[in-house]
Amino acid sequence: MQSPPTHRASFSIGTEAAAKRVVDVLTEVFFEGDAAVAAFEQPDGHWDVTLHFAEAPDQTLLREIIVNSAGNEIAGTLTFDTVEAKDWVKASLEDLVPVPAGRFVVHGSHDRDRVAPNKLAIEIEAALAFGTGHHGTTRGCLLLLDHVLKSVRPARVLDLGTGTGVLGIAAAKALHRAVLASDIDPPSVRVAAENAALNETGHLVRVVRATGFAAPDFARCGPFDLVLANILANPLRQLAGPMARHLAPGARIILSGLLTHQAPAVIAAYRARGLVPLRHLRIEGWSSLLLRRMS
Repeated sequence: MQSPPTHRASFSIGTEAAAKRVVDVLTEVFFEGDAAVAAFEQPDGHWDVTLHFAEAPDQTLLREIIVNSAGNEIAGTLTFDTVEAKDWVKASLEDLVPVPAGRFVVHGSHDRDRVAPNKLAIEIEAALAFGTGHHGTTRGCLLLLDHVLKSVRPARVLDLGTGTGVLGIAAAKALHRAVLASDIDPPSVRVAAENAALNETGHLVRVVRATGFAAPDFARCGPFDLVLANILANPLRQLAGPMARHLAPGARIILSGLLTHQAPAVIAAYRARGLVPLRHLRIEGWSSLLLRRMS
């Protein structure tokens, strides 16, 4: 499917750490669907940050954000252009390879035959929703899920902020039990439900649109023995209280979507609600956390 032209903003920045700090700010400012933000290392060691917008961005606002987060010199490298229409999904798949994470392998349809028969295959295509399995946060969550399932079999599972549904599908495939998945974004709800059906877990994964824990489905399906939440650091901190109230004694939670330097603040927010950290994975500058509620 050929996409319409997109608007692009790009700038250069010195180090990986600096690039990730600015990307973190930009992803907090621009909500899902407003812009796609990515950072790439150049051969000379410098980093480029690129944003793609469906609609022409407010150039003055974006420049002010970069000045405030990275300084005038970096903002001076900011450029704007328009990217021609292209089948970006097809093009992106050419560079995507199956991603192993413990017993799980996330792959596209073009790699269906490359997955070993002893693995739990999760077929996810590049789409408008987040989470193809190629991001460090998704892989970290799957590795921690694999670790948890070696010792416990949670009965009530929640995938909060499901995106493409990859984590909920993984839990359903491994446990053969019902999973509640939620997202604030309507396209993500649709994509996650389609992916659950594609992976033959549509009868197990129920996807609902919800903000936080506000929907009645959470009280009806909880308290949860396992929660997977791959979102962002600030929402994770804000959800610490509501999440703790929806957990069963001894419940495990897997949190990700946070840069490594943000992990201590997130851990502190949940420790204050009686959850203790058990494992901390660091992949590609991102942290994935496993915590347990004290009985």
